[in-house]
Amino acid sequence: MRKFFVGITTACVLLASVLAVSAAAPANFAGTWALDKSKSDGLPPQAANIAGLTLVVTQDAQQITIDSKTAMASQDAAAAGGPGQGGGRGRGMGMFPSASYKLDGTETTADNPGGRGGTSTFKAQWKDGGKTLELKRVSKFNFQGNDVTATTTEDWTLSSDGKTLTVKRTSESPRGTQSSTLVFNKQ
Repeated sequence: MRKFFVGITTACVLLASVLAVSAAAPANFAGTWALDKSKSDGLPPQAANIAGLTLVVTQDAQQITIDSKTAMASQDAAAAGGPGQGGGRGRGMGMFPSASYKLDGTETTADNPGGRGGTSTFKAQWKDGGKTLELKRVSKFNFQGNDVTATTTEDWTLSSDGKTLTVKRTSESPRGTQSSTLVFNKQ
């Protein structure tokens, strides 16, 4: 009888733990994040010409919005292989175009920015009990008379102290597949 009660008690404790974990709030990525190029791996070629990339993320229970700003390296410094002062501020350089995703898993569609035509579909999905957020963007447009589809999938995770954002990104297009790991520090 004693083994029975120990077994029931253990099962109840495990069930309560599982319920507590599943009821925990998902990760909150809100904040301002600066790319740490030295800790990132497999950066896309356009990253060589930037002095900095900043993500401004807002998040509530319904959606997450990412607004990106890029500080360009000056041409003199870029030619010398280093970051420059000033340079312009761009909006994501295509690496992180500004976008909003619904956190309930439904898709949204928007016109592509920059007058290149076409549309992009955005979808977010929680993984790993709310610790990882998968963001998927499928862009369709016409380039030199050819219909093109480009897909970018990102897995966002936070460090345990919430000060580091890691984005594992895979981009697929007619040019091939590119994978990178981008590390951002909270500002």
